[in-house]
Amino acid sequence: MTDVPAPVRILIVDDHALVREGLRARLEALPRLRVVGEAESGERGLELAQALRPDLMLVDVGMRDMTGIRLATLLADRVPEVAVLMLSMYDHEEYVVSAVRAGARGYVLKDASVHELITAIDAVVAGGVYYSSGVAKALLQVRSAPDDLTPREREILLLLAHGQSNKTVARALDISTRTVETHRLRLRRKLGIDSPSGLLKYAVERGWTTLR
Repeated sequence: MTDVPAPVRILIVDDHALVREGLRARLEALPRLRVVGEAESGERGLELAQALRPDLMLVDVGMRDMTGIRLATLLADRVPEVAVLMLSMYDHEEYVVSAVRAGARGYVLKDASVHELITAIDAVVAGGVYYSSGVAKALLQVRSAPDDLTPREREILLLLAHGQSNKTVARALDISTRTVETHRLRLRRKLGIDSPSGLLKYAVERGWTTLR
């Protein structure tokens, strides 16, 4: 008997009820996707993310209480294993660059087709990234940036660079070992570096630490 994979658990964060309802209806038309919650604000989205631990969050860039970019930054620090896919009406470079640097794994324009949204979800959940074609120019700017690490990623990089194990880093920062492992994976994706010696070289070149 073939095992049926568990559905992708999705949390929607948008301050417009009609948008949330429309997204839920379209996503739940596919049995392999399941909306486990909705939030009308960034603050509520953060609470639900920590309580529900969804596989993926669809986050509106522009919300009244906090921007989706700010929410993505908080999520990257507190629940880094949750993938974030941004939804926006805007393809402005500053929004795209800020979203990627905040840890978002994708950026889809709200006028995209349902097919493109599902494609983006599949890509992000599989561990990849997805960006609407309209934001390609902004992505080039992100990829050429010398440092797009979050403060938490830099903190973990420095500890790993000096030979600390995942468990030691977790104890030092009062976070779980799984969270450290997730940050380490993000560092490898962003920098192409995983070894302590490589991370140390990277940090020394940027003046973040010294050899000792």
